[in-house]
Formats: sequence, structure tokens, C-alpha cells
Amino acid sequence: MRKFLCTILALALLAAGRTDACTNVIVTPGASADGSSIISYAADSHMLFGELYFRPAGRFAAGSRLAIREWDTGKPLGSIAQVERTWQTVGNMNEHQLIIGETTWGGREEQVNADGVMDYGSLIYITLQRARTAREAIQTIVDLANTYGYPSEGETFSIADPQEAWVMDLVGKGSEKGIVWVARRIPDGYICAHANQARITRFPQDDPENCLFAPDVISFAREQGWYEGSDADFSFRDVYNPLDFGGARACDARAWSAFNILGKGTFTYEENGQTVSRPAADWLDYAMGYDLQGEMPLWIKPAGKVSVKDVADVMRDHYEGTPMDMTTDIGAGGNALPYRWRPMGFDWEGKHFVNERAIATQQTGFWFVAQARGWLPDEVGALIWFGCDDAATSYLTPVYANTRAVPECLREGNGDILHYSPTSQFWMCNRVANACYKMYDRMAPVAREAADRFERDQLERAVPEMDARLAKLVERGRIRKARKLMTKYSVETAQKQFAAWTKLEELLLVKFIDGNIKAQAEDGSFLHTEHGPGFPDKLEYGGYNDIWKAAVARDPHAAILESK
Repeated sequence: MRKFLCTILALALLAAGRTDACTNVIVTPGASADGSSIISYAADSHMLFGELYFRPAGRFAAGSRLAIREWDTGKPLGSIAQVERTWQTVGNMNEHQLIIGETTWGGREEQVNADGVMDYGSLIYITLQRARTAREAIQTIVDLANTYGYPSEGETFSIADPQEAWVMDLVGKGSEKGIVWVARRIPDGYICAHANQARITRFPQDDPENCLFAPDVISFAREQGWYEGSDADFSFRDVYNPLDFGGARACDARAWSAFNILGKGTFTYEENGQTVSRPAADWLDYAMGYDLQGEMPLWIKPAGKVSVKDVADVMRDHYEGTPMDMTTDIGAGGNALPYRWRPMGFDWEGKHFVNERAIATQQTGFWFVAQARGWLPDEVGALIWFGCDDAATSYLTPVYANTRAVPECLREGNGDILHYSPTSQFWMCNRVANACYKMYDRMAPVAREAADRFERDQLERAVPEMDARLAKLVERGRIRKARKLMTKYSVETAQKQFAAWTKLEELLLVKFIDGNIKAQAEDGSFLHTEHGPGFPDKLEYGGYNDIWKAAVARDPHAAILESK
């Protein structure tokens, strides 16, 4: 049974580990199985709806203005000058294979600029419309925030193009317009992960090829009285987002778990010019918030080349097989449910208890694994695998970023968080997920198998075949035909899988109704007795696991019947 920290310090979890927290994994080209840059992102907000944002490229007259609304609330913030030309964006990727993701970490309250116009979401989506490369994106983010002000909390951005990947920590300057920030290029062949805790500590200040930062990132901290040491010892995280129990247990623990999975239990990283390999368990007490002295590596070399499927499955993690495993204590109930309804903590008999916050979570609005594939032309290489709701029981469907349209099941306006739509992928994935929550250990594997089957077929067969056809068309200059074909593929694939997921929800209802489990033949049909097709054969009862049985047996209110 995993440990709980029963102390008032646990209250920090609710501040540092926000309940709408997100997770990113970044894979450099040299670390990926196919040579692509990969970024994953889960938008884990209780208020965000799962839909695929689509903005065609555009041209604008001089003097045009762009209205800005706060991304996750819709609040009007003001307007900014529009540029002459914008690039097409689909979700968090643009037509030139630029990808941007984020996780929020709060920071010091006094660093929020209430009068700012460029919130963190707008920074992402407007930068995607204006920049072509990761380095251009960093500069665009800085210019927008410094020009118009930044009203959001501290953020870590994942930024990648076909050649390189960066991690960027930034936070506002309070009453002073602009941001302080640091961005580091992840060495090729390595992976990075972050989850609502600033990750950059000390950084090289004389290596512009691999590290960029605000000229006042240190002096601003000195002016505020937050730092007195030498420039060489300055740590962005320790000054602007000091690590505490909540930052470790609810946030960095998720980055640790991603490293643990992709490193296969080993962290391999560079230290003082030497390659070091250590067991992931060496940072377990750090991840659990018990020992905050050790500094977890910012990036590691994975145990093997990382595929899109590997990253997708990391996004489905609940700390299985670790001391933080969410399926193994009484909170998981009798069917190993790896979720705890919010709030994350509770008080009992004068003590405060906290639940884990894993990578996969019930409140995900949407999630993706995006690829920038440099061996293909931009028109073909930009590919985003997009999903809705809880990653552990949903699927990713491939959408080319140069598509002319998005599928109806993912179209903006097809339902919202307050209005159900039977044609919305978000709502259908929620139906499947919420069905699984009632008997998770029996039902979730059925959904996972269906998602795995679809994703593997797309990754191993359908997408490579489509890539080859599209690349040939682009080589011949038939770009319009290529875009028409990729649109047809993206839309039809998504809609076909949406229909399959609708059938899956029906299957789950029939197969597991009232806790009874109906047996199936290899072709999927239900087994029935010789008396007719409506009489199930080999019916099973779900029951409960041993953890639940033991807890109930110890309950003084349990009804116990002993055999005589």
C-alpha cells in the first residue's frame, strides 16, 4: 500500500499541483524510432473541451488588429497588431512542422501581470501562426509577451521543429510588462519531460547555440530581493518556482515516471562532461516529496529508440508498478480504479491526506502526440495524433497539419463542456471512460485493446502508405491534390474510428451490464446456450479484488457470516 504524507505540508500540493495540471514529453530526432521530433501534451482542465482547433493560413491588411481572449476562460483581454501573413495551424502544430505544448506551474503570485494581453494559450496558438522554427517560436513568444504583457502564471513550454527540440521556462514580471525566461535545447538523442513544475535550474550563460534567456532573468530576481548569490549559481527554478512537497509529488513525479518508463528503470544523463547511468529508484524519494535535495536530470537518454506508440502509452500511465501505483490501495476500490475524484486532498481526524496525480487523469480535455518529420516535405511531415478525454481509455487519430478541414467529430463548436453532442469525439470518449470507471480492471483493458489495435494499424500500415503517396505527389508539384488526399484520409480515418468507438460503448454496456460479464467468441459474438441467442452462456461475475475484500473484512460494520 502506497504512502501518504500526513502533515500540513501536504497542503502545498493543492497550490503547486493544480487539479487542472498537464504533462508533456519531448523526444528529440536522435532519440525517436523514426527520426522525428515528438511532443506529447495532455490539456488536463476540468473546463476544457476536446476539439481540434483549425486556423487556415491568412493574409491581412496593414493596420489590422487581432482580438485576444484568454484561452481557457474566454475572457476578453484586448487586441494586438496582426501580421501580414499567418501560417495554417491544426491543434498545437502548424504547416511548417512547428509544435508547441505547455504545462502551468504557477510561481510567485506577485509575478502575474493583471493588465497583460497575451495569456499562455494565446502565446501558443498565435506563435504557431507566426513562426516557422523552434528558435523563431522562442523569439516570437518573448516579443509578444514583452510587447503586450503576460497575465498568466508561470509556464514551461515544449517547442520543437524537425531538427531540434527545446524546453522553455517563463513567468511574468508583475507590474512590469514582460517575462523572465530561460530556454534550453535538448541534446539530440535525449528526451525531456515536465509536469507543472519549473524544470530548468542552473544553465549555461555563454552558449547561445544551446541556451537562450532573458537579459534580466538574474538581475530582475536581485531587484526583487529573491536572489543574492553569484550569477553562475543562479537557478531559475529555485528562484521563480521553488520546489516543495507538492511540486515534487504532484508534478515532478510525473516527469520521473515518464523517464522511468522510457529509460526502463535507468536514468542516463550527462554530468560534468561524463555520461552517468543510475537507477531511476535513486530519485524515487525525490519524486515522492520525501527528499528534495537531489536534482532530477532535466533530460535523459532513453533505453531505446522511442516511437509514437511508446509516448502515447506513457501518457496513459498511473504509476503502475511503482510505490505510487494508483491501482493498489483501498482508494482504488474493489476494481483497481486509478482515479480519485477531486479535490486531491482530504482531512480526517486532524490530519491531511493527499491522493496521487498521475499522467493519465479523468479531467483531460484533449491530448496529442505530434510529430515533426524532417525526412518528409513540410506539406506531409507535419502530423498530429489527436485524442479526447482520459488518455488511458481513449485513442489517438492521425491528422495531417496541412489538411483543408478537420473531422466533424473534432470540429470546433460540435458540442461543448456544457452541451452534449452525439457526434462529438470528446463526448463519446467520455461515455467509454465513464463506463470503464465502474469496473475498471475488467472494462478498461477492452478499451485499451481497441485503441492499441487502431493505433498500431495506423502507425505500422496506414500512415506510412499515405506518407508515400503524398510525398510522391508533392515531388511532382501536385500539392493541391496532396492536400485533398490527406484531408480525405484524416477526416475519414477519424470518422471511421469515431463510429467504432460508438460501437465500443455499446459493447461495454452489453458485455458488463450490472456487473455481469458475458463471454465472447473469437469473432466478437456473445456466447449463448443451446436454448437460443438471447440466453448467455459462461456468464461470469466481476466481483472485487483482494485489497477491497481485506478492507471490508476489517470494517466493524461489515456483515460477516462464518461457517460453523
